Amino acid sequence: MTESVRRDASPEQRVAEWDGDHARTVDADGEQLGVDPAELGDEDLVREMQSLHRTRLDTLRHATDSALANHLRRTAELETEYLARHPGREVDPSRLRDA
Repeated sequence: MTESVRRDASPEQRVAEWDGDHARTVDADGEQLGVDPAELGDEDLVREMQSLHRTRLDTLRHATDSALANHLRRTAELETEYLARHPGREVDPSRLRDA
């Protein structure tokens, strides 16, 4: 995959494990990758997201295609679960742009 990277393709298109709208959630043996986010408590969910965000740039720049695909998949899973639990999350007014 790496040797034939298309520069005009999105990251999802360049990652071999990306499968359409989502990355695969099972490994080559059919085993689920990671703990189901719905099974994590709130503190564990936030801790897992913090860990992924802390390692994001290194993973993007230096990891294998499969590691990047796994990172993308896991980040999406955890953030989707967080948003499902907190649909009315507080938005910091200082992060808003003027209309």
